[in-house]
Amino acid sequence: MTSTSTPPGLARFNDLADHAALAVLTEACASATWAKRLLAARPYPTLDALRTESDAATADLTADDLAEAMAGHPPIGRPKPGDPASAREQRGMAGASEALKAEMLELNLAYQEKFGHVFLICATGLTGERMRDAVRERIGNAPERERAIVRTELGKINRIRLARLVEED
Repeated sequence: MTSTSTPPGLARFNDLADHAALAVLTEACASATWAKRLLAARPYPTLDALRTESDAATADLTADDLAEAMAGHPPIGRPKPGDPASAREQRGMAGASEALKAEMLELNLAYQEKFGHVFLICATGLTGERMRDAVRERIGNAPERERAIVRTELGKINRIRLARLVEED
């Protein structure tokens, strides 16, 4: 069903001053290029329009832009202190055993050594075991293949964060 009016949360986002909108966008994704592109395309009539622009902006990120975006993500199992989004997204690791947490730390370090950046996965709704299995599987990827997966995962994360950004109170 399509509405003829912009949802209230999206209208609030559209009405933010540019500096405030840029600040909330860079909280969602640390890539300045991505955030500026989304900012420039305002106003958005629907969440789908915002997500479509996000998908296109994510697809167009250069290697440096992608690295900047990934730098804003903490390692799995170590959410940013004081960051509710990071803690919420990594909730699947919160109740993990000490053995699983230790294994994830080891896998994260091996992954980072190989690829030069944190292991990025859309962790929302995943258990600690699923995240562990994913890093185990992906650590064997060629760098080009892994970059493509990282871009896809970043796009999923951005979509979830944008939806939360424009939710109604």
